Amino acid sequence: MAAAKSNTNWFAIGVSIAVVVVLVVLGGLVVFLNNQATSPGATPTSNGTFDADAGSISIGEGEDTVAVFVDFQCPVCKNFEDQYGAALEAAAEDGRITLQYHPIAILDRYSQGTDYSSRSAGAAVCVAESNPDLYLDYAKVLFENQPAENSSGLTTEELAGFASQVGADDAVSCINDETYRKFGVAQAKANEIGGTPTIEINGTRLDLQNNPDDLKKLTDLIG
Repeated sequence: MAAAKSNTNWFAIGVSIAVVVVLVVLGGLVVFLNNQATSPGATPTSNGTFDADAGSISIGEGEDTVAVFVDFQCPVCKNFEDQYGAALEAAAEDGRITLQYHPIAILDRYSQGTDYSSRSAGAAVCVAESNPDLYLDYAKVLFENQPAENSSGLTTEELAGFASQVGADDAVSCINDETYRKFGVAQAKANEIGGTPTIEINGTRLDLQNNPDDLKKLTDLIG
């Protein structure tokens, strides 16, 4: 009996190899996209006022440190600034406290897909990096022009225009390029911020809504 011929199905082998290659490429693409999504983005440069690692802008040199984490989309943050902002600044200027502002982003879901929280926090970081002495002026303008939740928010061009309005022209190109768009989200995650404004005194987080003693600690410092 003649020996059976061994036929190699080169077409099937080729298809199998192609499938493996496609799966490898897709796997690499998924990893790349996941890394892009979770990347903290560009890292700003620290200066005498702005600490890029902590994501904070410091005013004053008092013994006690009051840290304020704000989202410029947050109406309660605006209310807090309206009520306590001037007293905080005065306490910092008088040397009673060191005031630290942390622009963060946790409310992107309320801007119809435009990520206003991230863009406004990134714009504030641009000002803090290039014109730190104008940060407070810029933050006040952002709160004065705070868009309603569930609106599309201000445009990036408008955010850049506000920088020019307060004299922070060096920040305009940074804002227009959205250089630090991811910074606010990264800082919120790093500091485990679930709601804003979040206030800390000397590293201890306060519960201003539910604990009158915590509110008194703050008002005693800045009153």
